Amino acid sequence: MEAKAGDRVEVHLAKSEYSGILLESPESGIVLVKLKTGYNIGLNKKDILKIDVLEKEKKIESKTEISHFEGKPNVVMIVLGGTIAARLNPGKGGVDFVENPFDLFKYYPGLFEKVNLSKVDVPFMKGSENMDYKDWQKVAKTCEKYLEDGNISGILITQGTDTLHYTSAALSFFLGEVNKPVVLTYSQRSIDRASSDADLNLQCAALACISEIAEVMVVGHASTNDDFCYAFAGTKVRKLHSSRRDAFRAVNRKPFAKITRDSVEILSEHRIRGKKKPEVDAKFEEKVALLKFYPGQEPEILDYYLEKGYKGIVLEMFGLGQIATSGARLSWIKKLKEVQEKGLIVCAAAQTINGRLDPLVYVTGRELIDTGIIYLEDMLAETAFVKLGWVLGHKGWDVRENMLKNFSKEINLRLEE
Repeated sequence: MEAKAGDRVEVHLAKSEYSGILLESPESGIVLVKLKTGYNIGLNKKDILKIDVLEKEKKIESKTEISHFEGKPNVVMIVLGGTIAARLNPGKGGVDFVENPFDLFKYYPGLFEKVNLSKVDVPFMKGSENMDYKDWQKVAKTCEKYLEDGNISGILITQGTDTLHYTSAALSFFLGEVNKPVVLTYSQRSIDRASSDADLNLQCAALACISEIAEVMVVGHASTNDDFCYAFAGTKVRKLHSSRRDAFRAVNRKPFAKITRDSVEILSEHRIRGKKKPEVDAKFEEKVALLKFYPGQEPEILDYYLEKGYKGIVLEMFGLGQIATSGARLSWIKKLKEVQEKGLIVCAAAQTINGRLDPLVYVTGRELIDTGIIYLEDMLAETAFVKLGWVLGHKGWDVRENMLKNFSKEINLRLEE
């Protein structure tokens, strides 16, 4: 049987064998194979003794409608792209988005066990690294109509992982006190891989959608095993690993719940679903930045942001909230006072991720707080960036007051592991 791109094969060399998916090769003298590890290997045709076809490529037939199951709670799925909406492209050796979102359901049969997927909405399909505040606004507006629909129990959003915590923070502020669950989930590995985390994540996310937890939350693997997931607050979660299936972790706050395929165990306080009509507020000032301080950094970098018309900056600081001050060769004190007097809002977040800022512990911090910087307690830097854009989007708001106001659990007065 002749092997073709997309087939699962075993390639025999004189002293070794390789099995995986046969890829289209860019050079006539090279055979490309995607191994089970997910990595590609190139083999010289001259060294190959034979290629056995273990399994022919599976052709996916597109569906144009969703199967409905009477008696189960209705959930809406909003598909935005990312690895959870992608599968292997044999010609490229990488993954592409599925051409038809309905193709997803061939891989996710467990999704339908507990819920009725009443609608699939696709505002756009893109990698999360290409998203920005306009996309967050579009998703918020898409959610609004389903939050108002009394026949919908919950909203399930799928997105790429890289900026998922930015989206969850944005929706937490834009949607406010939601009346039903808004659940974001993901996969680190494409849907057609045996080790994909998509199936468990979606099953757990579906259960979160029909739970009593009326919050914007991220649901995903709690460990590298396929045993259970956590439901994290949208403003207190961060991607902390580039490739592990349990990439997301709660920061300074316990998860809302531990979720298996069959149960939801509550772990921390949360809002309960209700009938109050949501008030969507997606105003946003795009001229905000997230700046990481490093040793020896020149304070004149702040002039760049002023010249470019930026309204605010979140500055990631060392330790409890320190950067170079009077004892340093390049002190930031004078420049910080100068740019803030000219109207640039400067907020402080922790580089350490975990823990809380406290500028009063060291003399350095007391020097800095006197410049007017807004220290944001235990707020995550990414959440602070999103919140600053949202707060500045409201002309006339007192920025300091509202940055320190707890809108969506972004500030935790008591740190939790």
